[in-house]
Amino acid sequence: MPSALGQPTTSGILFFLLFVGISLAITYWAARRTKTTTEYYAAARSITAFQNGLALAGDYMSAASFLGIAGMVALKGFDGMIYAVGWLVGWPVLLFLVAEPLRNLGKYTFADVVAYRLQNKPIRIAAAIGGILTVTFYLIAQMVGAGNLIKLMFGFSYETAIIIVGLVMLVYVLFGGMIATTWVQIIKAVLLLAGVTFLTLLTLAHFGFQPGALYAAVAAKYGQAALEPGTLVSNPLDAVSLGLALMFGLLGLPHILMRFYTVPDAKEARKSVAYATGFIGFFYCIIPLVGFGASVLVGREVIGTVDKGGNMAALLLSELLGGTPFLGFIAAVAFATILAVVAGLTLAGASALSHDIYVNVVKGGRATEMEQVKVARVATVFVGILAIILGIVFKGQNVAFMVGLAFAVACSANFPALFLSIVWRKLSTAGATASIIVGALLATTLIILSPTVWVDVFKNPAPIFPLKNPAIVSMTASFVTAFVVSLLVPEKEAESRFEAEKVRTYLALGAE
Repeated sequence: MPSALGQPTTSGILFFLLFVGISLAITYWAARRTKTTTEYYAAARSITAFQNGLALAGDYMSAASFLGIAGMVALKGFDGMIYAVGWLVGWPVLLFLVAEPLRNLGKYTFADVVAYRLQNKPIRIAAAIGGILTVTFYLIAQMVGAGNLIKLMFGFSYETAIIIVGLVMLVYVLFGGMIATTWVQIIKAVLLLAGVTFLTLLTLAHFGFQPGALYAAVAAKYGQAALEPGTLVSNPLDAVSLGLALMFGLLGLPHILMRFYTVPDAKEARKSVAYATGFIGFFYCIIPLVGFGASVLVGREVIGTVDKGGNMAALLLSELLGGTPFLGFIAAVAFATILAVVAGLTLAGASALSHDIYVNVVKGGRATEMEQVKVARVATVFVGILAIILGIVFKGQNVAFMVGLAFAVACSANFPALFLSIVWRKLSTAGATASIIVGALLATTLIILSPTVWVDVFKNPAPIFPLKNPAIVSMTASFVTAFVVSLLVPEKEAESRFEAEKVRTYLALGAE
């Protein structure tokens, strides 16, 4: 099919400029309200549950969800839905296990919770390593999606597109902090939900609003195998490992966990997860329909020709069904999606460097408000430049797949220590620190030795580690390390503080 992708269009430029203009206006408004560290990191804890639910959904419905799942379903069929299901099922776990304790115990980052009754410095350093590795893998996926999108929207080179996204994102985070990031997320979530809903309705209209007719068309064009598992993940162990990463990785994502500090109390934190689960559940139920619709109406050959990772499937479908103006709108929504998530990730990475490392380790918790905000902004520039470089290096990868790897690092590095610090009395500083370090480094090493990097990127004939996603090994190793090291190196003082921690966890006494 002839496509306007790759050529600048009037509608695309107008929608793009409209979104950037609104976002910059919000940033200017937020910058005037961002003076203290609480305002910079936690939006002065002034966000309501409904607003935070939308912002959480905005943070979570990333380029991987929108562009990656639609593309993977379009090219690989049923197996692409593993990502949609896996990313959704983690939310009830987050609601019941983590939301309330996190809000009651923490201040700005998840390391606040782990370090609550343990020794501060070792936990902060380990948590910063785990957090930054997670953010780094996640940033790669978002920047690759952004580069492809801007390149195809305006005809810029991929590298120029990455630099533009990085610079606009830096303006948001540097000057607006969490207040601007939150409102950009809210606007983006509303636009994304509205855009994908309309695209789904246009798709179903072609099949008499009967999903069964759409699936029948997929089977007729690509065979019954397109609606059955086994085309993408044929190894059952790999499928289980990927499922574990997608489910528990959510509970270790620094930029999602930071959102619980923007609401006034634990009750609002729980309500915000409930709202977010509703928005995200709706989105993940309809996005596979967009992917299947693209495979039938656009065709796999055309999708693969435009982008070999399939990331442009939703855009091609929107152009086919709604013409160039609708393509411009959907492309601007996708850009907003990427920009907002990159902003949230950058803020989380910067907070790990400034709050956990500089303020709590280097300065021993004795830094002025002005000094903390200044260091946070310097760290933001560092993370932003890193994002631009990584986006250029990892050109051409499927973004949903890359985010799956970020989730593997998150569930291995951060989740075991966070969970055990809340529920296990005997967790010691040595156990938690070793768990985070082992989980982070093992997951990263196994990803490098896996078929994903060792064969696909380094072009070696065979992988050293056979699984594409290492979570089943690295997360298990992280839990085992926490148990063994805590029992070998017990910490009586930490055990004695467990009862006091429980009081604050469940009654919120002393929570900020």
